[in-house]
Amino acid sequence: MSDPHVPDDGWKHSGVRVVPGDQLDGATPQTPGMLRATAIDRARMGAEKLWAGTVHIHPNAKTGAHHHGPLESVIYVVSGRARLRWGEKLEFVAEAGPGDFIYVPPFVPHQEINASTHEALSCVLVRSDSDAVVVNLDIEPAEPPEGVAWIDPTHKA
Repeated sequence: MSDPHVPDDGWKHSGVRVVPGDQLDGATPQTPGMLRATAIDRARMGAEKLWAGTVHIHPNAKTGAHHHGPLESVIYVVSGRARLRWGEKLEFVAEAGPGDFIYVPPFVPHQEINASTHEALSCVLVRSDSDAVVVNLDIEPAEPPEGVAWIDPTHKA
């Protein structure tokens, strides 16, 4: 008796797949100031519950304000220094460096900024649906933004 979860190909082509870093798809919704590239989504892999890819921001550059609709996003900083602004007027700010994770809840207006004047910012992105939702916004940023440090709600000091 066969397992109903095992596909006809025995997982050969429908199981684990590796996407080489030089074969990402740049034909994804973009926000001015950054270059997003898709590694995994519904069209490329049949993914139903996530989107994954990369983003690169040139030194001293910033993106336009945007949000990702009902999707949750995770940004992992590979190299460089990320400065994130968020809020209705981008009035809050925090920074992250290599090895740091950034969580962006649904509908939160935000802007990515490369905090370095000489090094590119490279990140890995993961979102909670395979649709590449990007809603670009026209926001006049508050100046100066308020710095916000993260407090772990499960391990309060």
